Amino acid sequence: MATSKPGLRKLSELIAAATRIPLAHLPTPLETMPRLSAELGGPRLLVKRDDCTGLGVGGNKIRKLEFVMAAALAEGADCVVCGGVPQSNTSRQVAAVCAKLGLECHLGVMYGRVSNVEPEYEVSGNLLLSRLYGATIHKVPWSEDRNTHLESIRDRLTREGRKPFLVPYGASNPVGAMGYAAMVVELLDQCAAMGVSPNFIVHASGSGGTQAGITAGLTVLDWPMRCIGIDIDAQTERVKADVCRIGREAACQLGAESSWNDGLVEVVAGFAGPGYGIPDPPTLEAIRMAARLEGLLLDPVYSGKGMRGLIGLIRAGRFSFDDTVVWLHTGGLPGLFAYPAAMDRAAMSDV
Repeated sequence: MATSKPGLRKLSELIAAATRIPLAHLPTPLETMPRLSAELGGPRLLVKRDDCTGLGVGGNKIRKLEFVMAAALAEGADCVVCGGVPQSNTSRQVAAVCAKLGLECHLGVMYGRVSNVEPEYEVSGNLLLSRLYGATIHKVPWSEDRNTHLESIRDRLTREGRKPFLVPYGASNPVGAMGYAAMVVELLDQCAAMGVSPNFIVHASGSGGTQAGITAGLTVLDWPMRCIGIDIDAQTERVKADVCRIGREAACQLGAESSWNDGLVEVVAGFAGPGYGIPDPPTLEAIRMAARLEGLLLDPVYSGKGMRGLIGLIRAGRFSFDDTVVWLHTGGLPGLFAYPAAMDRAAMSDV
């Protein structure tokens, strides 16, 4: 097992010492993608199936929430505040976790970020599931300062005598990042069992916590695998700044502050299309390829653009034929149902 190595044992022990509640179905599968690899002419491709974390239809936020919600319970919270756009995967997963833990959930649903949406965007998909899980919905306007409206909801609940806990946008903070430092150990154990040594891990990067946790974990280990985030927000500098800030603090919590290097953070631009949440033809092509070649379902906001980035990097010659690349599937299945017309185009033979 990979955890027999001293560095991995140390990281495992540091993570085990953190306060955590079991929520996810772990380990998530690690599978090969031979047909996609053959279609693209290499490299060897694996997919880490974090769409299969279980609770709340799965997704990458559940790993973060194991640590974030443990902090909420430790503080004696009686309700939780979180939020995002109508198709926020975070909101849906937070609502599911609150239902499981018996906590009241308040979601600030931010309207106006994505223009020219389909009618289903504001009623179906993630938002429908959040309501089904029992969340109280607060409609607020979009703000680039993503936590402003959430903080106002928290403050109002505090004035009413409640004990709210604020889960930050994307569940992305140093506490949540521990979930993806832990994933590094899990992944390397699985790779060792398969007899492979990945050179790269690639995934959709938005609020920054997933990439921050992975990079912090690799920093602690000084492991020769590079994490590449695909900017899905069309805000590459903002995403990179968030990854650096969160990752630096996570590395500090793991005793590796002096080893952290912002130069290790790579966020790739050019694959978000016209903007966040807009399913342009190259994204729909990536969704169709994943479905038809590997039976994977991707959404047009996060995982679809993450896959578009992986395909684009391969076509651009970023990886050699002999490289092994892990693509992290961050979930987002319910988002498909908020874009029925776009998904119909993806299902066509030519988009």
